[in-house]
Amino acid sequence: MALFLFLLLVAIVLGLIGAVAEGLFYLLIIGIVVLVADLVLFGVRLSRRPRRRPLR
Repeated sequence: MALFLFLLLVAIVLGLIGAVAEGLFYLLIIGIVVLVADLVLFGVRLSRRPRRRPLR
């Protein structure tokens, strides 16, 4: 969970710098790519979570 939050923070910071600073549009693109990769990583972790089976 800490990795997810860290990558989310990095994506937001890169996106803000890329959107505000003139000539640094590539940072906005990198921020978007990091955000998408973070969401994919989070989705994979949720799908791999072991399912609990009811006790008999």
